[in-house]
Amino acid sequence: MLKAFRLTAILEGISYLLLFGITMPLKHWAQILEPNLVVGYAHGGLFILYVVLAVVLSWERKWGFKRFVILFIASLLPFGTFYVDKKYLKVTD
Repeated sequence: MLKAFRLTAILEGISYLLLFGITMPLKHWAQILEPNLVVGYAHGGLFILYVVLAVVLSWERKWGFKRFVILFIASLLPFGTFYVDKKYLKVTD
């Protein structure tokens, strides 16, 4: 489950950067709407999946409310999910 969450976190972070770094400028400066629509839907789905998995993992692993809040806030910040992956989600084999 942790590996699935890590993958979701990375994909959510990438979609966030694509949305705000590429497709939003295309939409507003070049009036090209389609990429924003596609990436927007993908990002929305990944965001919801990320939050659901954060809740499930926080509950399963008894991480506590503080760690959940950190995970949630990271999803709202550019590069936040990458930071969380490196700092909090390291897989120790």
